[in-house]
Amino acid sequence: MTQPSRLSDPAPNHSLVMITVSGPDGPGITAKLTEILYQTKTLLLDIEQVVVQGNLSLGMLIGIREDHGALKELLFAAKELGVSLDFKPLERMPSPVSRSQRYVVTAIGANLGAFELHALAQTLAEYGANIAKISRLSMGNMRSLEVQVDLPTDKPAQPLKEALLRLSMRSSFDVALQREGLFRRSKRLVVMDMDSTLIPIEVIDELAKHHGVATQVSAVTERAMAGEMDYDESLRQRLSLLKGLDVAVLQKIAAELPLTEGAEKLIRVLKRLGYRTAVISGGFSIAADALRARLGIDYAYSNTLEIEAGKLTGRVVGAIVNGKRKAELLETIAQAEGVRLDQIIAVGDGANDLPMLEKAGLGIAFHAKAKLREAADTSISTGGLDSILYLLGISAQELEEVGW
Repeated sequence: MTQPSRLSDPAPNHSLVMITVSGPDGPGITAKLTEILYQTKTLLLDIEQVVVQGNLSLGMLIGIREDHGALKELLFAAKELGVSLDFKPLERMPSPVSRSQRYVVTAIGANLGAFELHALAQTLAEYGANIAKISRLSMGNMRSLEVQVDLPTDKPAQPLKEALLRLSMRSSFDVALQREGLFRRSKRLVVMDMDSTLIPIEVIDELAKHHGVATQVSAVTERAMAGEMDYDESLRQRLSLLKGLDVAVLQKIAAELPLTEGAEKLIRVLKRLGYRTAVISGGFSIAADALRARLGIDYAYSNTLEIEAGKLTGRVVGAIVNGKRKAELLETIAQAEGVRLDQIIAVGDGANDLPMLEKAGLGIAFHAKAKLREAADTSISTGGLDSILYLLGISAQELEEVGW
């Protein structure tokens, strides 16, 4: 139950009583009990109610100045309503909780159970986070829970975030920590990488296979991942190996791109809810533009390949879309849409996605390597792209309202 935050005692000369009501839920229970409070001139100082699988749990803090039979009437009404009612007299107003900040922890997995919730709750307790509320987001199997926690202001969130990341990396479920507030609930723009994020493949690898240079392209990629060259140079070297490839091959691949699990659902739901969407990719414009048209994405930025006489020249036209450029493009879209950076979600899987993940209000490492997961705000490793909807606090029941 939330604690009263007034500085003065809101119930001087009143007897304080904590009421707890539990039992099968039904319409009219709260209405009847609060009617009795009103009729008996009883103060209602705090209230919180939750229903779990059709069972009601209702707590009320009341103040009684004179005996107008409130408790007797409440007990009688509870019996008629088929619920149990307990009460506990208090000597004084509950002490206000120490100053804290509210965070939301989202757990996502194939089937969350007692073990997973115990591991999560234990980690929260170890870092001083007090659970205020637990809500189920999924239907059927318990695949996602949202846990609201209070963290004392003298305890930084970063150690807790790191502990939750370690928990998710050694477990079979993802755990995300977000500061609760207006901007968590008012995201307006979702920006995604393309290769190995919106689609489960790397287009350049598919082109290399068709051109018979897959081994050479992979060798350059491995050198770049080992830090032996920067992204721009690695892209130039890989593209040079594709010189002479018929553009029809790229067009065919672009027309038949597979989608990552949950990608179509995510985009469709976001569009119905009024979000703007974008792809910012170090891949190729033919593929990105095809996805934009296919899914109704609002913006698509990527590298444009130079083509002469229907063949790839092995070069790009204009500036390379690298990590720095991705962050710049994210800001460009935000300005065009009049959206604050706090209201943007960025999703990616590679090191060159980190600058735009850091720029966004929420940066999500999607099925990424450990280094990016550690640097991002949160990560998704066990589900599809539609798991992002849980991070927005959207429940499965609410998804039914938008026709999914």
